[in-house]
Amino acid sequence: MNRKFEFILGLSSTYTKIFKMMDRCLSVHGISFSEYLVMYELSKMTNKSIRRIDLAENTGMSASGITRLLNPMEKLNIVEKEQNARDARVSLVKLTDAGFELFTNATQSVFQSTDIFLEALDEKDIELFLNIINKIR
Repeated sequence: MNRKFEFILGLSSTYTKIFKMMDRCLSVHGISFSEYLVMYELSKMTNKSIRRIDLAENTGMSASGITRLLNPMEKLNIVEKEQNARDARVSLVKLTDAGFELFTNATQSVFQSTDIFLEALDEKDIELFLNIINKIR
């Protein structure tokens, strides 16, 4: 079999395992890994807000997928819509204070699960893999 194809299959399988593991670990916080990724992106923003289309791009989701994900998060007061001061047609998504607190608590669970999932790897392995990921990007 083609080694590069094996590599792609391995990445795909690993991605699936990671997503399932993170979904399980975050279920105690009442959120999915996809929701956590949205919260992660929002937490990185200086004013904790971003345009929906940019959020979709940053998370690798479709614009409609982001909308479907954000609607329940908005009802649960994790995120809120914010009008853009320069363009009223553009709405921003912002992490609420409650959402940021949930994100902070969930991050502790994510770090614990990550440590367990990657316990067979040492720092050298992780550095090598990060270098590979950056080359692929």
